[in-house]
Amino acid sequence: MNQKISVIMSVYNSEATLRESIDSILAQTYPDWEFIICNDASTDGTQAILEEYAEKDPERFILLKNEENKRLAFSLNRCLEKATGFYVARMDGDDISLPERFEKQVLFLRTHPEYQLVGTAMQRFDETGLAGIECPPEIPTRNYLKKTCPFNHATIMTYKSVFDRLQGYTVAPRTERGQDYDLWFRFYYEGYEGYNMLQPLYLVREDRNAISRRSFKVRWSTYQTTRYGFKLLGFPKSLIVKAFLVTLVKSLTPGFVQSWYRRYEQKRDDRG
Repeated sequence: MNQKISVIMSVYNSEATLRESIDSILAQTYPDWEFIICNDASTDGTQAILEEYAEKDPERFILLKNEENKRLAFSLNRCLEKATGFYVARMDGDDISLPERFEKQVLFLRTHPEYQLVGTAMQRFDETGLAGIECPPEIPTRNYLKKTCPFNHATIMTYKSVFDRLQGYTVAPRTERGQDYDLWFRFYYEGYEGYNMLQPLYLVREDRNAISRRSFKVRWSTYQTTRYGFKLLGFPKSLIVKAFLVTLVKSLTPGFVQSWYRRYEQKRDDRG
């Protein structure tokens, strides 16, 4: 039986962090994998680094390249088209997977057929070292989508058949930044269930500029996906109105205030 993992990753101008990310996959204790990487029209040295790895291990590295920047959903769908594994795992070009990540996720899926997807907790890090741990609920139900995403997208492993059933990621203006949020709505609509391992098997690079990039356009796109998903899952209309009001308030709140509150929440979570 094919037990191979297809690792899918889209990269854009990841020259500074890419080697560390790829090396963490090479260090996995689970040996049966292929790495499908789509270069989303990078303008730095990303392509040269990718070609270096592919030349050393052409059997396991599959390189794709977009002639223009097409964003994450489009690029991941290109990766999925080339995937031949029984499982599919996500990875980002500026993060690190701990060596036992794949081995533990495959073992979980093999021994828990009631779940079709497994994510993990992830630990933040930057140049100063490790920081706090982020973990959604161990067994998130569809209702968790009323609050936020039920899985850390970059940590997930699922079956290739699940992605086939969902027809991959939705490519649309509203999913340019929230492609995983859209995916989870459709995941639960199809009756699938997922699980989060509480052990942080993934290190996510701290993005201190994330809030500043959440423009009104980005927030409005997220709201459109929220509205789509709430309707799909039959959530009350009052929740759609509430989501609209929350989007409006966040859009009117200055970025530095949101950044301060985000740092406050992180420090509170780090203290437990």
